Amino acid sequence: MLLRGGLKSLLPHVLRRIIRSNRLSISNTSGMAEGYKQANVVILHKSLADDFEKFCHANEGPLPLLYRSKPGDWKCPSLSSDSDIRTDCLQYRKYEHGACTGSLKSLKEYSEQLRDMVTFYLGCSFSFEKAVQSAGIPIRNVEQKCNVSMYKTGVPCYSISDFSCNLVVTMRPIPESKLEAVVQATSDLKAAHGAPVHMGDPGLLGIQDLSKPDYGDPVHLHPGDIPVFWACGVTGVEAVINCRAPLAFTHSPGCMFITDLKNDDVAVGSSREVPQVHCISQDPLHYSIVSAEAAQKIRTLETLIGVDPGDRGITHLLLQGELLKACLAISHARSVLVTTGFPTHFTYEPPEENDGPPGALAIAAVLQALEKEVAIVTDQRAMNLNKKIIEEAVQLGILRRPVPLLSYQRENAGSALMFLCENGNPGRPRFDHLIAIERAGMAADGNYYNARKVNIKHLVDPIDELFVAAQTIPGITTTGVGDGGNELGMGKVKEAVKKHIRNGDVIACDVEADFTIVAGVSNWGGYAIACALYILSTCETHDRYLRKAVGFPQLSKKMVWLSALPSVTKEEKLLKTLVQHGVRSGKTASLEMEVDGLPFYNTHSLMIEKLL
Repeated sequence: MLLRGGLKSLLPHVLRRIIRSNRLSISNTSGMAEGYKQANVVILHKSLADDFEKFCHANEGPLPLLYRSKPGDWKCPSLSSDSDIRTDCLQYRKYEHGACTGSLKSLKEYSEQLRDMVTFYLGCSFSFEKAVQSAGIPIRNVEQKCNVSMYKTGVPCYSISDFSCNLVVTMRPIPESKLEAVVQATSDLKAAHGAPVHMGDPGLLGIQDLSKPDYGDPVHLHPGDIPVFWACGVTGVEAVINCRAPLAFTHSPGCMFITDLKNDDVAVGSSREVPQVHCISQDPLHYSIVSAEAAQKIRTLETLIGVDPGDRGITHLLLQGELLKACLAISHARSVLVTTGFPTHFTYEPPEENDGPPGALAIAAVLQALEKEVAIVTDQRAMNLNKKIIEEAVQLGILRRPVPLLSYQRENAGSALMFLCENGNPGRPRFDHLIAIERAGMAADGNYYNARKVNIKHLVDPIDELFVAAQTIPGITTTGVGDGGNELGMGKVKEAVKKHIRNGDVIACDVEADFTIVAGVSNWGGYAIACALYILSTCETHDRYLRKAVGFPQLSKKMVWLSALPSVTKEEKLLKTLVQHGVRSGKTASLEMEVDGLPFYNTHSLMIEKLL
């Protein structure tokens, strides 16, 4: 019997002959024939072949189709010069009506049945192991001399006819410092599943216990390792099980067909498409992916909104990269809660200023277009005003439909938890992300102040408590948008506010958000979030990661997203509506400032045409 040592350097045709002769004492092909493509195998009756091929094309991440044979053809000339699919996998599985009825070393005894069956060869992540190792990244399962871990997830694949199943993924522990490197090493290897579909907490995929894989072996993480998940061709096995075909065969997970194709012939993407990795949550741990081009556009947006038209010192509050990380987190969210309202005109009725609501509605409009749930929470005293503004925003075409309007009052110590989570259960949050834009924020002494150091606490409901409670609830991230340091979420920069902003020692908000977006005018921050979400949605790298490489790209919805973006016309209509309801201006810079000869609010021409 031949042992694993030295097998990684053997040529594929030699390895196939050894496998065919049944002379290997190994349980999987990981690490063998380094640099050559390996393939998952699915063999179905010819009557099912067309639908299965469509299923593969609809889910190209887990099922990259390398070759489809003709009925009864045991060879695959485009993949190998000398092969026989009946004998050239280490082990096979036999399925009858969805049940596994045996493990086999050879399919020769089923040669008659195979005459009416079609073989599908699907890409395998074993193929990218050499590229990963060449980038200086360890392959833990190879180090530990075991099969890779494979898990069923809660992510549904795109169904075609009788083929329907959830995604299966492989997991490889990767040192945190190597995450971006491993994404870049695998992203262009589409035939080997490409870039990861998830990095971080396995629970976000519906995986409960990494020590209990559904296929393969448990692979142990080293200190500092992050679990990284790739789409897996064993998804095809799950599809075979669920279609309940009278007879089907697959490779045994980990026992791949080894092709003669090298991984060298890969079309390398441009530098603009190079993926970047960003951490968007610590609890649960979650990383996201975006192309370098999209990330740079969003950084440009961040620079544009960071100008200080009132020369108030806000440039000292700027935190680089916060807009990108905030919008990545929002992009992953299912349900978003937005709050706004700063009663700076405390001697008038209503006391609100017009900075905040337009930005909040711009965010809500894009979230609606992206088919996310969105609600707005505001002060009880301002409910009727905001209801009218939302209704007119729908009539004006700014919003597609009314946004649910909520209020929050503190009744007891658990009120915030009850508001944010179903039945107060932190394991069942109603919202994934909270956004505060130009919302009065609580200072260190428990009061709320406008820029002139006037206490306006009597006009402000304690919505800050929701942001404080969110810090203790896994799965909820928060963003604060402000332009003076006294807004909700600005606690992250409170020391800079105290040092550089007039009256900062008194007015500085004490409540932090996970992400802090500082803008010359808060509405600009809202517009930048809306535009950044559009940029992320049209980024193929990010879109693939969001949908876990199953289903089809969402770019067909681009015009719907584009129509939801803020514009000068929408802004003018909304400001007129606010004036009609007695809302006064808090800042004139938003209407007077020009950038490159264009009004700053012209986000279509300035932020969309220029950047996209």
